[in-house]
Amino acid sequence: GLTQEELAKAVGITQAHVAKIENEKVNPRLFTVNKILSILQANKNNLCKYFVTKNLISVKPEDSVNYVVLLMKENEISQLPVMEKGRCVGSISEKTIIKNLGNISGSTEIQEIMDEPFPIISCKDGVEVARTLLDYHLAVLILDKGKIVGIITKSDLLNLLKG
Repeated sequence: GLTQEELAKAVGITQAHVAKIENEKVNPRLFTVNKILSILQANKNNLCKYFVTKNLISVKPEDSVNYVVLLMKENEISQLPVMEKGRCVGSISEKTIIKNLGNISGSTEIQEIMDEPFPIISCKDGVEVARTLLDYHLAVLILDKGKIVGIITKSDLLNLLKG
């Protein structure tokens, strides 16, 4: 909700520098990135905890492709974290299953084709952190008090348009 000029003033840099960062023309220092993120996170209504889907549906590495496909269809979701003993060890998506159709059967274990785990961020992080990660990942897992409590996908961020 800030203009480049407002953000630049709050951070203590020029508007032109903000534009270059946004356009990936410069690689900002970590200090500058942290300052930008803290300002963007200052709006407490835009914390991840307000946008997270809390009923996290997950699968285990040994679950079959058939089971995962059924779970996705029943819940109208297209990606799932693969969890083992409370830790995310991978992810699985419709895209990955379809990509592997010629090499797998319904009984194939997900661990044979799963992708890297989704990134994990705090429920107290600003939604802008999740949005940025969603440019590169299908979902972001949300951590509260050391435990994964939910997931944010692109469709969850559409709630930003409310109000």
